[in-house]
Amino acid sequence: MTSSLTWQQLRDLKLDALKGAADGWGVVSRHADAAEERVNGDMSGALSKTQESESADAALKRLKRLSRNFDYIRTECGLLRTAVSGLSAELALPQRRVREALADAAAHAYTVHEDGSVDYPSAGKSELTGREIPGGRAVGRNGLIGPGAGVQGPGGGLLDPAAGYRGPSLISTNPHHAKAQDIADRIARALRDARETDGRYQSVFAKLKAAPGLTVNAGTWADAAADMAAVREAAISQLGREIPLDKSPADRKVWWDGLTDAQRAEYLASYPDVIGNLDGIPALVRDEANRENLQLLIAKFSGEEGEVAKARLGGLKEIQHQMEVNAAARLKDPREPPMYLLGIADKGTGRAVVAYGNPDTSRNVSAYVPGLGTALDGDFARNDLKRAHDTAVLARKHDPSSTSIVWLGYDPPQLGGVDAETLLSNTEVMSADRAERGAPAYNSFMSGLAVTNEHGDPHLTAIGHSYGSRLVGAATQEGVGIPGADDIILLGSPGVGVDRAEDLGVGKDHVFVGAAENDPVSRLPSKKEAVAGAVFMGGGPLLSYLAADVADQGDDDIWFGKDPASEAFGAHRFVVADGPRPIIDGEGPTPAHSNYFNPGKDRESAVNIAAIVSGRPHLVTTEKYR
Repeated sequence: MTSSLTWQQLRDLKLDALKGAADGWGVVSRHADAAEERVNGDMSGALSKTQESESADAALKRLKRLSRNFDYIRTECGLLRTAVSGLSAELALPQRRVREALADAAAHAYTVHEDGSVDYPSAGKSELTGREIPGGRAVGRNGLIGPGAGVQGPGGGLLDPAAGYRGPSLISTNPHHAKAQDIADRIARALRDARETDGRYQSVFAKLKAAPGLTVNAGTWADAAADMAAVREAAISQLGREIPLDKSPADRKVWWDGLTDAQRAEYLASYPDVIGNLDGIPALVRDEANRENLQLLIAKFSGEEGEVAKARLGGLKEIQHQMEVNAAARLKDPREPPMYLLGIADKGTGRAVVAYGNPDTSRNVSAYVPGLGTALDGDFARNDLKRAHDTAVLARKHDPSSTSIVWLGYDPPQLGGVDAETLLSNTEVMSADRAERGAPAYNSFMSGLAVTNEHGDPHLTAIGHSYGSRLVGAATQEGVGIPGADDIILLGSPGVGVDRAEDLGVGKDHVFVGAAENDPVSRLPSKKEAVAGAVFMGGGPLLSYLAADVADQGDDDIWFGKDPASEAFGAHRFVVADGPRPIIDGEGPTPAHSNYFNPGKDRESAVNIAAIVSGRPHLVTTEKYR
């Protein structure tokens, strides 16, 4: 939109009033946030604990709807606060410049006209001609080229615009001319900048209007996403470029800690998707931002077609459901570990980081990396979140100050099935490329856990399952290794890229391995075995087997290096159940590959993992190497 702002309006604009309005919207946003918490906690909690009836269920549904309304109000009011604050901040500089120019004009007794042109007086007689050196009028140039470049229209700093446009004039001999021209130019340029800002924010405020009534649904959040984009575009110079994206998690924490409450509110309102996924930002802040991000992503994928969008939407809605289930469970049992959404995005195969327990206040924190076939879908939201939850519940029996996280911060290889033949023919699965590309992101996350934790030296455990163990292995070879990691757990691993536990950077006594006898992923042949077997397949299965055995005489090599469960690798192998046999037991090609965390199907494995995570390695039951 174009702006008709005048220099008089710019001069007289009360920026303190704009700042006050911004603070007012901030207060409304905070009240909505507090109201949402009260609805979710005190009101819904009391009702669910004391009442069981159809009317109580109906009341709970209404409270849930009210909570969503408050969430939306908080978001929109936060955006308004950011927009008004941004407008005030951006107009401050041109206002100061125009006031300074007017002060200079007054000091020289020049007259500034409504159009911004400046009259200056005569300068006495010329020594050369003896004639009076006339005064004149300077028309400001705003620094642009073409029509509209001057305050009134086409202007070139003419001494007398009433005489018509004649192009650049000769240098005036009046000493007042240059000063008057400078003042007029400063006014014109200040007004140019102010009008650009005013027009930009006019577009934003025009969009920040809710429809009559308030029904918060996917469409409402889609509108909120558009509002957020508009505020970002308007305030990009004020906010976006200040976010330390290229800094370390430690530097980001310093940056965040140095912001005022008002500045933090602005970033959360305008950049929740950035702040919520930024390592080094406190967990409570990331959770707040990502709960909003979740709504925005649900709105986005609700309007898209195709299998990928359908799967992504299913995953997002299931995460939302799990959060509601967790909140309800905590109302009934405070010992239930609270759920925190530390990351959510639609990059690649999807990103999601979910914690059970607060990683900033817990002494023990684990971060589990899932593997083959994992993506942001319903299966991930049901199964992988449950693994983190089960680990947290069991670890808290040893130490209540324990948190378990599932970290889907990379693109695991995707495949339709995980039988041995499919695995060996899938180039993505058999390549370490995705693991090595994801390793820096995992290390950044682990570094963020270390710097935001309130304990001086928290106990951090890195857990890799399936192909995720290859990523953990790659992460140990980056720089100085996994930041802050004290222990490493490898589950159902096809190898980690190194041949000895001591090469993982935490000491071999701090590396633990779970490998079910019937898990084919942990028994993939080495590359030499695969090649030898393929060469001799023409001689039949027996010759193929003998050739492969010769290729791996120690029987301790698998696809990505030494078998972590072998004596040659040198880690602690802990007891896990053998698990169902592939195909034969009727549970699919790899049922034993998915049971390590599940106390219902493999309690000893789940208990061993929890003992390590909680810092109780002496409670781990070990078994012999393969």
